[in-house]
Amino acid sequence: MQDGLLRLEPLAEHHRAALKAACAEDREIWAIYATSYDPEHFDASFDRIRARPDWRCFAIFSYERLIGMSCFLGIDEERRVLEIGNTYYVPDVRGTGLNRRIKDLMLGRAFGCGFRRVEFRVDARNRRSQAAMTKIGGVREGVIRQDRITWTGHVRDTVLFSILADEYEDRRAER
Repeated sequence: MQDGLLRLEPLAEHHRAALKAACAEDREIWAIYATSYDPEHFDASFDRIRARPDWRCFAIFSYERLIGMSCFLGIDEERRVLEIGNTYYVPDVRGTGLNRRIKDLMLGRAFGCGFRRVEFRVDARNRRSQAAMTKIGGVREGVIRQDRITWTGHVRDTVLFSILADEYEDRRAER
């Protein structure tokens, strides 16, 4: 997936070192993630996401710099539903409009492949991500209470957002 000098590549072993360095740029953020990619946990987490058969993860590049990652999660081809998540960006690209471009690429790919619904699950404590989901057209469907236990042991409430294929097409037509 590509938009100008912004590129998403399937996550591969050769991305490990650069992504580990990128994830180490903000060690504080991992406290509100379900999984940690801080230096102490990175390798085990990286191996787990690459081994999941229903996940497709991407390394994100701006120009030639690796700036983060995002994944298609819980891919259910029968129901034609998937989730976009496990997203991380280095601190200096946050708030620049980059998230919208990346999510547009991923949404376009998902809907172009015949998926009818894309979900986003956000920790209720993560106000910035909730605002970002609203900005890209996500519909807040509610809160899944005590949805998961994070790597820190925190019992997390999850805010569920979704975008349907026809909503995405309507939004694109308005631009």
